[in-house]
Amino acid sequence: MMVLHKKIKLLKKVDDTLAVFHTHAVAGSLGGILTGIFADPSLNHLFFGDDPRYIGLGYAFKDGRAAAGFRQMGMQFAGIAFIVAINVTITTAICLLIRLVVPLRLSDEEMLVGDDAIHGEDAYAVWGDGETYENSIHGMGNISVDKADEMI
Repeated sequence: MMVLHKKIKLLKKVDDTLAVFHTHAVAGSLGGILTGIFADPSLNHLFFGDDPRYIGLGYAFKDGRAAAGFRQMGMQFAGIAFIVAINVTITTAICLLIRLVVPLRLSDEEMLVGDDAIHGEDAYAVWGDGETYENSIHGMGNISVDKADEMI
């Protein structure tokens, strides 16, 4: 997904630092689609009773009930479309409300300095007291040149 994110024009415009799209949208959609394909009739029976309409596409072909399998796949795609629509709607509303209180983007001048510096913090501080590796007692920043040569 990270390769596709760098190659697809639309995805290049999305700032997805935490890979939320890859983790939730792609994985969730794939899970929904595969559920529609592999939905076992014996498990569907637990939720829907003896209703023959609920069957995975793979089992539907095996049982000669392709129409029911395609119906299930249609329901899976409709569910994905509903989730996308509700997420876009709710996220847009939240961002519009937040924008009334604080700006959602840094100015161009602040972007040149960097958001970490603007907020006075380092991203991905790995030590318990919030310092980065280079400035910690574990990094090379506090070791004398003689000691660093000795370690190498």
